[in-house]
Amino acid sequence: MNRIHVGQVIGRKTLVDTDSRPVPIPDGSRLVHLQFRRFAGCPFCSVHLHSFVRRHDDITAANIREVVVFRSTLTALQRHHGGVPFDIVADPGGSLYTDFGVGSGPGALLNPRVLFLALPNVLRMLPGLPGLPSSGESALGLPADFLIATDGKVRACKYGTHADDQWSVDELLAHAHDRGAP
Repeated sequence: MNRIHVGQVIGRKTLVDTDSRPVPIPDGSRLVHLQFRRFAGCPFCSVHLHSFVRRHDDITAANIREVVVFRSTLTALQRHHGGVPFDIVADPGGSLYTDFGVGSGPGALLNPRVLFLALPNVLRMLPGLPGLPSSGESALGLPADFLIATDGKVRACKYGTHADDQWSVDELLAHAHDRGAP
């Protein structure tokens, strides 16, 4: 599987969000934070996504367009993540995951960080969280983050090694403000 690297230029793509709006990658006027999450009902992803919703004003103030891709159907995403203030994209067939080299593996759930550090947050929020993967979705998917400049150049990227291994809002903002990045 080919992975994207810092400095690589992403070819122009137009995705479609859950509200049927076009999502240009790259965006000609803003940085794009392209997040790949596991599946619509993933409790780890939901906790993480809520942290981005809470800090949405900080993200937009840094001139970042937030785009979140799930390997889920449009229906599942509308049910679990309708109303978030940024673009959510359904990729049930996983073609974007393949294009960006985002994989899966048993380490997604077996990492000690997931079991001991993230799980308590998930359990605390459990009554309000979605649940298990739907048909065709996998609990073994891994997250990934890409910060894409207006010219398509990847300024920063991270391939997660477990279910709770993605950028925080503070890490995203630090990458966005790093003028030394390509």
